[in-house]
Amino acid sequence: MTRRSRGFTLIEIVVAFTMLALVFAVGLEIFSSGMSRAVDLDLDSQALAIAQSKIAAAGTEEVPKEGVTQGESEDRRFHWSTTITKSDDGQDPAKPLQGPYVLYRIDTRVDWRTDAGRERNVTLSTLLLGPRT
Repeated sequence: MTRRSRGFTLIEIVVAFTMLALVFAVGLEIFSSGMSRAVDLDLDSQALAIAQSKIAAAGTEEVPKEGVTQGESEDRRFHWSTTITKSDDGQDPAKPLQGPYVLYRIDTRVDWRTDAGRERNVTLSTLLLGPRT
């Protein structure tokens, strides 16, 4: 009887390195997709903050007027538009409008392109009570 020497064969080492490379590749893919998603979420939150600030500014800086305003962020990545229209939500069409106030609908849309080149947008809407003009 011959005694087999202890240790790894070349095939065992190659299989181990192959498995290690596969695990590393999968882990790297998971990490990079997670980082990409984190960047997308950051852009989403920036767009939401822009939309919220435009809605908050509408009607507080001046009397609401029907129309559309547009602009872009300082870094020119986000493009926004705010539309103000008179709203008849909740009013009886058979009765004429009365009172010193009118209801306005404010819609703000923010558009941007992700690093991957996908078009994205977020839209916020609200109602605002303003003086009748």
